[in-house]
Amino acid sequence: MKISVIGGGYVGLVTASCFAYLGHIVQIIEIDSKKADLINQGIPPIYEEKLEEILKQTAGKNLSAQSHYEGLGDADIIFICVGTPPQDDGSADLKYIISASKSIGAALKGSKKYHVITVKSTVPPGTTESIVMPIVLELLGNGSNCVGFCMNPEFLREGRAIDDFLHPDRVVIGGSSEEAVRVVQEAYEKLDAPVITTSLKAAEMIKYTSNAFLATKISFSNEIGNICKKIGINVYEVMKGVGLDHRINPYFLNAGLGFGGSCFPKDVMALIRLAEKNGEDPVLLRSVIDINERQPGRIVQILNERIGDIRGKNITVLGLAFKDNTDDVRDSRSIPVISELLEHGAVISAYDPMAFESMKKIFPGINYHTNAGDALIGADACLVLTEWPEFSKLNDEFNLMKSRVIIEGRKILSCSGIEGVCW
Repeated sequence: MKISVIGGGYVGLVTASCFAYLGHIVQIIEIDSKKADLINQGIPPIYEEKLEEILKQTAGKNLSAQSHYEGLGDADIIFICVGTPPQDDGSADLKYIISASKSIGAALKGSKKYHVITVKSTVPPGTTESIVMPIVLELLGNGSNCVGFCMNPEFLREGRAIDDFLHPDRVVIGGSSEEAVRVVQEAYEKLDAPVITTSLKAAEMIKYTSNAFLATKISFSNEIGNICKKIGINVYEVMKGVGLDHRINPYFLNAGLGFGGSCFPKDVMALIRLAEKNGEDPVLLRSVIDINERQPGRIVQILNERIGDIRGKNITVLGLAFKDNTDDVRDSRSIPVISELLEHGAVISAYDPMAFESMKKIFPGINYHTNAGDALIGADACLVLTEWPEFSKLNDEFNLMKSRVIIEGRKILSCSGIEGVCW
């Protein structure tokens, strides 16, 4: 099939690369010409495991990128993969969705080929029907019979997105017609996964609900972990016993600093605002956010209890990305931790295998190192904030510290003499 992907960001690039890997002819439309050039050279502009390997196999063959909409009329499916960042009140900003819809409608005007315009961006329920469809159809005019509309949410975990795309738990397709759904389903025919077909609104809501539920599991685990720490119980022993219940499962029960990244925080807030707009009071969802926002402060509180006043103390921070296997620091729990440390006058040394360049843009004044050992020299305490596998091998490096006070926000360390934020 001929597929066009609007947006060469995280979701768009992974989506386009994987569809090309499956044998489709894929065109990425990315307004940043420098990013488009990198993609055409087989160089990923973001870090994602296995992405570079797939780009090298497909770029210049059946995958290409451009910064204009020429040739869009050849596409069987057009995936909208643009960002939906939060507005000041937490609701989804749909300006990029609107812009992409206008550009698609203008580019397809006069086309006689049948196209399926498919939203993959995370959007509030009703967006495809009330915003994307009217804009495109108005611009098409007499050509409105040549298009169908679908909503096909993505369920990609950063750091594991390629595997998630190629081995999905399910493929969800909401459609305006059976024909539109059939076309999108055909694009996924090489994947072994159940296909769930729904209305457009239901497909949009499935994405929000999935992320909100996973975020709820994390905040629930953290609240239980905070209680367990007070009474001397290892929360990981508790959750191991809880997670083996098939009705619950063990995933997303790891207590720690809370969730971050580009999806969970913004999607839960957007769902809260959607509920409020429709006259509902989302008490549980507000609590999920509240617990998550308070959790990073707990590790600083423990630090104060262990070493006293931290003003002028040398604190090492290991882990800056919001999770392992990515360089993404969006809503990373390390940001509020570092902010609070700086407010208290700490001197910070930091190390992360991937994310230090991204974090430099936020905190240019702290000391960044290229390995954990250098970051630990002379430290009064160490906070481990990201679950990078290489941190599990650390042991002798901690002997370089002035005092061996080690507190982790993710349970990754295997050495002795450590303490967890809620265990």
